[in-house]
Amino acid sequence: FLRGLVDFSPPIDPQPPPMATSVSCAPRAAAVWARPRSLSARRALVADARAVKNGAPRSPGLARRRSSPVSAMAEPAADEPFEPRLVRAAKGLPVDRPPAWMMRQAGRYMKEYRDLAVKYPSFRQRSETTDLITEITLQPWRAFQPDGVILFSDILTPLPAIGIPFEIDDYKGPILDQPIRDAEGLKMLHALDLDMLPFVGEALRDLRKEVGNSAAVLGFVGAPWTLATYIVEGGSSSTYKTIKSMAMMQPKVLHSILDAVAEAVGDYVGFQIDAGAQCVQIFDSWGGQLPPAMWDVWSKPYIMKVVNKVRKAHPGVPLTLYANGSGGLLERMATTGVDCIGLDWTIDMEDGRRRVGDLSVQGNVDPAVLFAPPEAVEQAVKDVVAKAGPTGHILNLGHGVLVGTPEENVKVFFDTAKSLTYPEPKTLTM
Repeated sequence: FLRGLVDFSPPIDPQPPPMATSVSCAPRAAAVWARPRSLSARRALVADARAVKNGAPRSPGLARRRSSPVSAMAEPAADEPFEPRLVRAAKGLPVDRPPAWMMRQAGRYMKEYRDLAVKYPSFRQRSETTDLITEITLQPWRAFQPDGVILFSDILTPLPAIGIPFEIDDYKGPILDQPIRDAEGLKMLHALDLDMLPFVGEALRDLRKEVGNSAAVLGFVGAPWTLATYIVEGGSSSTYKTIKSMAMMQPKVLHSILDAVAEAVGDYVGFQIDAGAQCVQIFDSWGGQLPPAMWDVWSKPYIMKVVNKVRKAHPGVPLTLYANGSGGLLERMATTGVDCIGLDWTIDMEDGRRRVGDLSVQGNVDPAVLFAPPEAVEQAVKDVVAKAGPTGHILNLGHGVLVGTPEENVKVFFDTAKSLTYPEPKTLTM
């Protein structure tokens, strides 16, 4: 189904169709899109829409779908703004090729970033100063032209705005001097104070202006469970003994923490969307540390609380959920209400796609492949794209870019993605 997968020498990246140059980055109006229930139904809608456009009568079996304000057409209506390729893929809508971005695509593997970090050695300064956030976010965009430009930030950034101060040590990582370990500690928590996060909104607005129509601007947040691990453990952990013990010995306290964090995260996602984010990724980075039965209790309900809150205010903005080490959780993740599931590199793409049903998927090239020769990078990209299929796939790594990754291989990754094209959907014959 995919052109350019046969050998290691992809064709020259074709010019995008004329419509691509006029893609609008304006936020999608609320309630203008309803996902057909199955992938086959979405494909049928695309084919039927093309047939009608060419003068054929609408297929009787699909006519009822017209009650949806916008059907899954390859081209939106004349009065509807175009959306970036990545946003359409996250929604399961047709695209011409796999959109691509990388987790941690702005960071220490880039010399330009390392040079800037010498001048501004504090990570907090780099991630909480509008001009620096914008500059760092745009570094990989200028170098590789990915389809997604993700805000340079940290999942812990909103914690001070809910009463949880933290610092980041270059060697130890995040440090929280006042972890919450009992009911008394709950008094620290308060509603999200957005006045403490102006740099996030300012940077997102600046990025939308800088990127224009050429890529989607992505926001991100930490899932409540993942943020709670830092709040309770007081920093990074390899065992999560403290928070898991709290789950068993002080469940009411942990539920109270998670409930407050979920409320704040839902507000934070909405804030990012209002400022310009066109797609938001929820990182349940440490969700994979929970057995599935515990994830059902301590992570899933709070992710769903975030999703439900966002849906009420921004029903048309796609949400992606990623959890590292989530091989045992995929079916559960697919029931949280998100649009897209991020797969880590340990999951076979074809198997992962089957397990999440009709949802879109993201991933999942092994980050270590980028240390291999260019032809191996090309083949890894092609293998993942071939297994994912032509609808509802966002190409990414299965985890963040590793420190020391050769920049030239990052370019190979993106160039290969741009060289691959999906075939036009075939018209239905009745």
